[in-house]
Amino acid sequence: MICADRRHLVRTLADLAAQQGIELQTLLNRALHKEAGHPAPVSSPGARTQLFDGEQIDAYLTGRPVPPLRSEDDDQEHEDDDLLDRREAAAVLGVVPDSWRVYKPDPLLTEHMVTVGGVEHWPRGIVHRYRDTRPGRTASTGRPTGSGDQVPRDELLPRTAPLLDADPAVTATAVVDQLGVTRSTAQHALTRLRADRIADLMGERPELRPDEAAAALGYPAALVRRATVRGVTVLRARAAAPYLADVAAAVHRAGWTTTEAAPDVQLPADDHVVAVLVLDADQAPAPALVWDEGAGWRTATSRRHPLARGAAVPPECDGIRYLATSTTPPPPALVAALTA
Repeated sequence: MICADRRHLVRTLADLAAQQGIELQTLLNRALHKEAGHPAPVSSPGARTQLFDGEQIDAYLTGRPVPPLRSEDDDQEHEDDDLLDRREAAAVLGVVPDSWRVYKPDPLLTEHMVTVGGVEHWPRGIVHRYRDTRPGRTASTGRPTGSGDQVPRDELLPRTAPLLDADPAVTATAVVDQLGVTRSTAQHALTRLRADRIADLMGERPELRPDEAAAALGYPAALVRRATVRGVTVLRARAAAPYLADVAAAVHRAGWTTTEAAPDVQLPADDHVVAVLVLDADQAPAPALVWDEGAGWRTATSRRHPLARGAAVPPECDGIRYLATSTTPPPPALVAALTA
């Protein structure tokens, strides 16, 4: 499996060969990746394409101790975001790997499928959800098939917050027991709440690192790796809010929105800030504007679904145009670029 927070570290055998300055065939002929002490692949045993963890590879090649990876048996807050290949996903369903092709066309699985190192993967939580809700199956929690969460979405954070107040070390399992929600829902709620509180404390005490703020709040390190990342992102989102409000005002003055509402700021991957400004006036030059903290402003082709899947940065094409040359152009410059 690929641990949730390590997708960016994944390397293929070709990457390993290039890192060592040799051809891939040379690496294979010498079986360098099978030498004693070499890090094991993160792909499942028997996988056709072997994938490795870059941090482990770097340590091995420089003679340093190879850091351990979180195992599948470890109970961690972010385990639902671990990525499973077809063999691991098939094992969750209790079927042979070749049978996975029968199940993977399901819309829930295709929507969340990602390719890493040329290999298809699915988040563990999504595979579990599919297993627990597909026809003929019942959820492992004992809830009726398809019953879903027992708490409305808009009540989730308010009802989870008191549990976190009472016990800063509360686990997703405890939230599941108390509220009757799925484990992934409980994990997401705890991550959001902890991240916001980490950001609040860092705003009050800028000298604190994210891990120090988490510790000061009583959050166990093993439960807040995603929350500390998200906390820093929340601070960036808050810092961008005045600029985004100025853009909203400028676009409204141009007559492209019916209200001066600030853009809808989102953190789709915990470590990235995007914002959506729907242009709902009839004469608007585009259905919506999207701001990406790394790529700047672009037009979108849909008011209802302005973001690409996973908030990916799409290439320019019909209806998608990148505006201005900086990520935070002055609002008048953005308006001018939009009308050009």
